[in-house]
Amino acid sequence: MTATYVVSALAEPVEILVDRWGVPHIYARSPDDVFVAQGFNAARDRLFQIDLWRRRGLGLLSEVFGAEYVEQDRAARLFLYRGDMAAEWPAYGPGTERVTRAFVAGINAFVALCRDRREHLPPEFTDHLPAYWAPEDVARIRSHGLFANLGDEVARALTLRDHGPDVEDLRRVREPAGPLRVPEGLDLSVIPDDVLRVYRLATGASRAGLDGSNNWVIGPSRTASGRPLLANDPHRAVTLPSLRYIAHLFAPGIDVIGAGEPALPGISIGHNGRIAFGLTIFPIDQEDLYVYETNDRHEYRYQGRWEPMERVRETVPVRDGDPVPVELWFTRHGPVIHEGDGTAFAVRAAWLEPGMAPYLGSMDYMRASDPEEFVAAMRRWGAPGENQVYAAPDGTIGWRPAGRVPRRSGWDGTLPVPGDGRYEWDGFADVDELPSVRDPEQGWWATANQRNVPDGHPVLVTRDWYAPFRYERIREVLAARTGWTVEDCLRLQTDYVSLPARLIQPLLDGLRDDDPKVTAALETLRGWDATLSAGSGAAALFEVWYRRHLRPALLEAALSRLVPADRRADALARVLPAEDEAADPRVDLDLLLSPGDRLGPPGTRERLILATLADAVADVERLLGTDQAGWAWGRLHRAEPAHLIEDRGVGSQPRGGSGDTVGATPYTPDFRQSGGATFRLVVDVGAWDASVAMNSPGQSGVPDSPHHHDLFGSWAADEAFPLLYSREAVERNLGDRIILRPSPEDR
Repeated sequence: MTATYVVSALAEPVEILVDRWGVPHIYARSPDDVFVAQGFNAARDRLFQIDLWRRRGLGLLSEVFGAEYVEQDRAARLFLYRGDMAAEWPAYGPGTERVTRAFVAGINAFVALCRDRREHLPPEFTDHLPAYWAPEDVARIRSHGLFANLGDEVARALTLRDHGPDVEDLRRVREPAGPLRVPEGLDLSVIPDDVLRVYRLATGASRAGLDGSNNWVIGPSRTASGRPLLANDPHRAVTLPSLRYIAHLFAPGIDVIGAGEPALPGISIGHNGRIAFGLTIFPIDQEDLYVYETNDRHEYRYQGRWEPMERVRETVPVRDGDPVPVELWFTRHGPVIHEGDGTAFAVRAAWLEPGMAPYLGSMDYMRASDPEEFVAAMRRWGAPGENQVYAAPDGTIGWRPAGRVPRRSGWDGTLPVPGDGRYEWDGFADVDELPSVRDPEQGWWATANQRNVPDGHPVLVTRDWYAPFRYERIREVLAARTGWTVEDCLRLQTDYVSLPARLIQPLLDGLRDDDPKVTAALETLRGWDATLSAGSGAAALFEVWYRRHLRPALLEAALSRLVPADRRADALARVLPAEDEAADPRVDLDLLLSPGDRLGPPGTRERLILATLADAVADVERLLGTDQAGWAWGRLHRAEPAHLIEDRGVGSQPRGGSGDTVGATPYTPDFRQSGGATFRLVVDVGAWDASVAMNSPGQSGVPDSPHHHDLFGSWAADEAFPLLYSREAVERNLGDRIILRPSPEDR
């Protein structure tokens, strides 16, 4: 099928070849036109999603959804970038402003088309129209990045406040380890439980299903082809449509393919025919909560004097109602998110600094012609912190972490601090101070958000690293052999071996129980290969046992020796991890493998294992029936992508894995997959057409598009499709042809 659109922002015609998997290959005669076309096409496939992204980020939800969103709109406005745009644009590299203007012009061209011809409107626009964009919107919105440290900081403070450091040690592992020191002058008792409510209103949608990511590069000596391989599977919420959008941009000086976010220009994960690149979160501590003494004149104590807060007055438009005036308050450190009786709390965030719009820095590195240019571009990357791996056709592979790391002299950002002037950032560490790798001796390199900064490194990145088990499994498999292929990498991306399960299994040896069902369960788990496959009954038993019974019992036993009985339930709620995120099993495993006297007298561990396993068997029988032959993990654990605002979906698919496996599939209490790699990529570096990708449930967010959920089943089956690069291959697999023409007046 061929469709033609008139796009007034274009200088010359553009051709978009949509392949049979829904990937648009955009061919233009100038860089300006290719980005106009990228914006137009992103709006064609994802208009409601990107319109909602803009409204949420700018604080304009109430304008179309009503007064119930006024509080969220006010919160969002607190976290907008409010600096000088003339200085902002150059921070991302040459040409970023021009590219963004072209991209936004393309979005606005499709918005104008929808406003003029309503048959093009996606069905979600039932009673409002999409808005026009300003180029500044792309850079001013900051709250869509992945920044999680503030939540850890406050959770740690509240746990210390109520239960002390021993209980905090059961909540979260800190790396590097060391005693917690409450900053001098900080009164933990003044921090309210809901201190982050406004912050979460502003940023919470971007954190739904917050999870890790995996990437690796394999050098020529370890591949079957003698060419490097690069694999990346970033993990985010399982939504309809997905966060990522795959596109191919071709124009003089640019030929890049891969995924980005549909509301942003360019490509952040992919390749450009000269270098391949992929990212995972490098969890830099880029946030701090400041606690102030205040008076009734909106002043706060700073360096021995009263300093006035800055007030910004704005008006929030409201659907079917009068506009609502709001006041935004700021200290020298950042937006004020909570005020109490004589106290106030503000957030300092590196991502509110100039040049820190999340992922916009990819505009610079996606054009790199070689590893040196790619690494140089990382010096300008701001947020979020990323592990960038890269590979080039000459065989070069490498790892370069990037992102601005605040310098904190005499304190480490692990807890909130007084805002009285004693705890200031001393600029940022230079990216060259971070470790990096080029052509590692072992012939491969991998990251999975684990701590990859060596002991004694002079730059403290964070103490809140992700658990290492996904990385350890990747390392185990990559190091085991050579002859790697694209297909092998895809299998590793969807590997469901649970290292926590493997570590727990030896504890079952020698255990006996009078209950025949428990005896059968022990035998099932002892003989299991620790793979959480969708069809495995042992996997269903283990996950229900470990997460719903064993983990709470272990933590409760440990707490019983630390916390009075009347406060134990609250303490347990504090230390239990959120299962629908990247739950960390390190505390549980430490209690199991090295209990000492922390669980109670000798034999307590074994009694806990047997008692909780009995409860788990009864639980699984309730969930799946008494016939163990019918048990299967995928009968419980399913993917059901949720629409952004509506109560509709695309069906349900069985899933393997958990939040602890390389093929990460964390889940909610009802076992529904909440996050994971809906986008996957494996690049055959140099044989570009042999690369593969996946983007579930489909490329388009338009319900009547053939690419709305055409990839959901193959994604759930851990498959991929060819990520075609050459025009010849694209033409052989053509779905639709779209012609964009400039208007006669513009020409």
